[in-house]
Amino acid sequence: MSSPASVMEPEDAAAGKDAESQLMYRIERPVYDEGFIRTKLLHRKENSTTLRQRLAQHCRCSNEKAKAALVSFLPILTWLPSYPVKQYLFSDVVSGLSTGVVQLPQGLAYAMLAAVPPVYGLYSSFYPVLLYTFFGTSRHISVGTFAVISLMIGGVAVREAPDSMFLIPVNGSNTSVVLNVEARDARRVQVAVVLTTLVGIIQFVLGLLRFGFVAIYLTEPLVRGFTTAAAVHVVVSQLKYLLGVKTPRFSGPLSVIYSLKEVLSDITSTNITTLILGLSCLIFLYAVKDLNERFKKKLPIPIPGEIVVVIVSTGVSFGLSLSADYKVDVVGKIPTGLLPPAAPVFSLLPNLVTDSFAVAIVGFSMGISLAKIFALKHGYSVDGNQELIALGLCNFVSSFFQTFAITCSMSRSLVQESTGGKTQIAGLLASMVVLLVVVAIGFVFQPLPQTALAAIIMVNLLGMFKQFRDIPVLWRTSKIELAIWLVAFVASVLLGLDYGLLVALTFAILTVIYRTQSPKSGVLGLVPNSGLYCDVDEYEEAAEFEGIKIFNSNSSIYFANSDLYVNSLKEKTGVNPERLQAAHKAQMKRREKENGNQNSPLKIYAKYKEPAVTHEVLSQNHLDEDEQRNGQLGDQHSESEHIFLEPLCAVHSIVLDWTSANFIDSVGAKAIKQVIREYAAVDVKVVIAGCSRSLMSDLDSLQFFSEVMTPEMVFPTVHDAVLRCLHSKPRPSAAPTNDTTAATEP
Repeated sequence: MSSPASVMEPEDAAAGKDAESQLMYRIERPVYDEGFIRTKLLHRKENSTTLRQRLAQHCRCSNEKAKAALVSFLPILTWLPSYPVKQYLFSDVVSGLSTGVVQLPQGLAYAMLAAVPPVYGLYSSFYPVLLYTFFGTSRHISVGTFAVISLMIGGVAVREAPDSMFLIPVNGSNTSVVLNVEARDARRVQVAVVLTTLVGIIQFVLGLLRFGFVAIYLTEPLVRGFTTAAAVHVVVSQLKYLLGVKTPRFSGPLSVIYSLKEVLSDITSTNITTLILGLSCLIFLYAVKDLNERFKKKLPIPIPGEIVVVIVSTGVSFGLSLSADYKVDVVGKIPTGLLPPAAPVFSLLPNLVTDSFAVAIVGFSMGISLAKIFALKHGYSVDGNQELIALGLCNFVSSFFQTFAITCSMSRSLVQESTGGKTQIAGLLASMVVLLVVVAIGFVFQPLPQTALAAIIMVNLLGMFKQFRDIPVLWRTSKIELAIWLVAFVASVLLGLDYGLLVALTFAILTVIYRTQSPKSGVLGLVPNSGLYCDVDEYEEAAEFEGIKIFNSNSSIYFANSDLYVNSLKEKTGVNPERLQAAHKAQMKRREKENGNQNSPLKIYAKYKEPAVTHEVLSQNHLDEDEQRNGQLGDQHSESEHIFLEPLCAVHSIVLDWTSANFIDSVGAKAIKQVIREYAAVDVKVVIAGCSRSLMSDLDSLQFFSEVMTPEMVFPTVHDAVLRCLHSKPRPSAAPTNDTTAATEP
């Protein structure tokens, strides 16, 4: 075992020129175990810096650190000073105007989802977009109102300010009441503003704490199932506007069913004018969307179907007096100018904490997923923590100007990117378009029919309904991810978006626990002339070593799966130490009983078969034949007294392959130590292979190496462990031998 290790090298320079030749490497070294590695091979670096020195280094301020902190907090400083005006400005102007034209009708429409007057959708399409230009790291996403977030806010606003709170008796009579719409809308605006303030605080704090990774817990199947359910909620909520019926708005569990029931029960009172106008807008928008999709490579900019619908339907409504003569619901009063800043009503905070966390996480998840898609496409990077800070600032600061929570919109982002947008200058110009409408010409849109806005919302959700195509794909690729998608969808439809998200997130985490509790395990064998170890049940080339079982489980070992790991180990290897010990004791009792009836010495021979253990007692006339077959020389001293006990099991060594294990906790370590002791009691040696250095650190911290557990029983690779087991396997002879044959690959 003292041969020096050789380095990996190519076979031959000439062979490397051959296109058909394979790269080869050869290595010859001793069999390593952890004891050798620690004493001879690896030595930890000494950390000479103290905690005080590290803190001082971290807190030390310099010009470079100050500049880096400023640029990190204001990403606009990384690209604005070197902004190529001639190359980018025209593209950004075209993109900004196109996005602004789309953002205007969407802001009006999504305000209806948020249960606030339409003008507040315009406010939410201006302030946050302006702020994101300075603090965001994505150059292509379009922030502002978004259907899913608006619907979640609307659900909270309706719950906290239902219509029943604002019913006023007529002429002092309780039998006749009217709804105070102005008071109700004012209260719902307060609820939406306070919720937005809290969402901004949560996102900003999470960004400062570097919690940008929280979005990874919202897996893609979960998000897609959740947003598909949100699309169902949105469509159901817009049916009453499309039909022109008067029904209350519901929130909470089963709100979709209640809303649909109310609309269907009142469908006989449908306003035909409203329905015809709404269906016309729906058909036109669908046709425009289809044309934009079919000819997106030929069109310089997408056809702005939404703004055409807004302008035409507003003109028709004004010219035909649809509101007065045909009772068509319209947007109504849109005040000119911006509102002065005002502090939110913080007394509403206690009831909104849970909802604010849901809105904050969903909003960030939507934003960062789209930002990463565009960043990957255009070759730059986005910072998840800075995105949290940017969205938090957008929501928090804007809430003082009466906005509701925002995130990025997929449809607007695609418009901004496809029309040539290069930077957030496009977003800045889009916000200026909205500002122009708010300050100067907002009153023009007062006759805009609500059914036209409902049509805009429904058509924009077509992309979300296409996510139903995920179901057959996930059925073929991953049943667990399909289950996450379906649970997210069904729970969000039936329980509401807030509880649905909680249920879906809990289920997704449970699937992770399930996968670690029920990992795939098996017995490995060597593929000849390769050095590869594969599952013997899956690959016919993989062959086991006689007397050695190599057990692999593709999971870490911790409190949730340690018992399952041990049970799987005993089942897969077919070696159960409890059964072997019980068989040994029964055999000894039988030997003592029969020894009194027989003068000739008996030999106890244990024959192992998977999965059970059978035992045979052979008389003296079988001894010579049996010893010859096993290559064993019996001890002739005191022939009538000595009993030769063969190993109870054909397996003498078990290798635990921990290549896939990332960590182990105290419960897992205790379980492994216990099973090693159990196997040692029946003369089966257990060794460990494939531990990473971090896993070795865990074992050291848990004081795993004590008593019979030594570093020498841990090997860096499975092959090291197998060679050591082959070299040190028990010899069939009763007399000890001094075999020093070197272990080599069989």
